[in-house]
Amino acid sequence: MNIGVFDSGFGGLTVLRALLDRLPTADYVYLGDTARLPYGAKSRATVARYAVSSARFLIDQGAEYLVIACNTASALALDAIRDAVPVPVLGVIETGANAAQASTKTGDILVIATAATVESHAYAAACRERDLHAYEKACPLLVPLVEEGWIDHPVTEEVLKIYLDELLEDSAREGLNPDTLVLGCTHYPLLRANIERKLPSTIKVIDSADATATQVAGSLTIPAPEADQPPERSFYATDSVQKFRKLGTRFLGQPIDYVQLIDLGG
Repeated sequence: MNIGVFDSGFGGLTVLRALLDRLPTADYVYLGDTARLPYGAKSRATVARYAVSSARFLIDQGAEYLVIACNTASALALDAIRDAVPVPVLGVIETGANAAQASTKTGDILVIATAATVESHAYAAACRERDLHAYEKACPLLVPLVEEGWIDHPVTEEVLKIYLDELLEDSAREGLNPDTLVLGCTHYPLLRANIERKLPSTIKVIDSADATATQVAGSLTIPAPEADQPPERSFYATDSVQKFRKLGTRFLGQPIDYVQLIDLGG
């Protein structure tokens, strides 16, 4: 089984990291569309065009199952991708909502994400389909802090405290009783421990990367590879290959030896 994983940049490598933990014998091909990020500043039509071209590239590389490890593409282009390719496609928003549904007792969910994902209200819609109420908050400073490597930096700790305090206060004013928080950005798993330390113990944190990998593992049966054919890992980026290798190693939790540069056009 060859699993294709797509993101506009590096964050989706946290999804691949979780997939490698659960399905280590699969082959993987990862594409970061780094030349055309950030997707959050683009229109729905443009995001769909970019995401479909990336999905088709992964199919051309032999992918038999696609994981859209990009919240913006999952929010704005999932249907377009499914219409364009002949293989199963799974997005991180639906898996995060599924995990929240399995976790919550109160039905009130908190979501932190980028501004683009929050403005799409994709998590709110996915939760509503599952009879849940989601309160979303944009946390735009977290992505650059993670990419800077400031995971345990005092600045990051203070920014997180401000965001989470505001989130809890605002949701309380809405009369909500949240018991689950969804990390609605694939950068945020690197901050999971920091976030959990700042939340009441009654609130469970859902890592959408973990939730996605769990759902993929539950839907696929992958045989062990032949002894002389170890699983393959291929990495592609549309720009900034050196930056991809440097940051990607941090997100994946292991070295990325080679990244191939490709051109998908405008």
